[in-house]
Amino acid sequence: MQENKINMQTLLILIFIGLIAGFLGGMVGIGGGLIIVPALVLMLGMNQHNAQGISLTMLLFPVGILGVINYYKKGYVDFKYAGLIAVGFFVGSYIGSKYSLSLPQETVKKIFAILMIILAIRILLSGKR
Repeated sequence: MQENKINMQTLLILIFIGLIAGFLGGMVGIGGGLIIVPALVLMLGMNQHNAQGISLTMLLFPVGILGVINYYKKGYVDFKYAGLIAVGFFVGSYIGSKYSLSLPQETVKKIFAILMIILAIRILLSGKR
């Protein structure tokens, strides 16, 4: 991935992605592959490998270290992007888990299912930019 300066819009998008992924991670147990990767592809026009490398880097310890090493060797890791998303994810996961625990389990299950359907349709219909 090209090393470029992060403008204010990109910075806000990255933190927003982290917040949403953290919120949904705290709420329904999803985040990296289901939220962050599609959001980076759809919102920032990133290619799939970069999005996956950044998602793994954000989740680096302890679960993603071997994957990060492979993506890093191929140049698909941006530590600034991953760090900004991680900040948002940290805050979002706390808020999402608090919210989820205030809802009935059936409601959370439905939110999870609807979100997966929406994301699957978006990915299927998204073309190359």
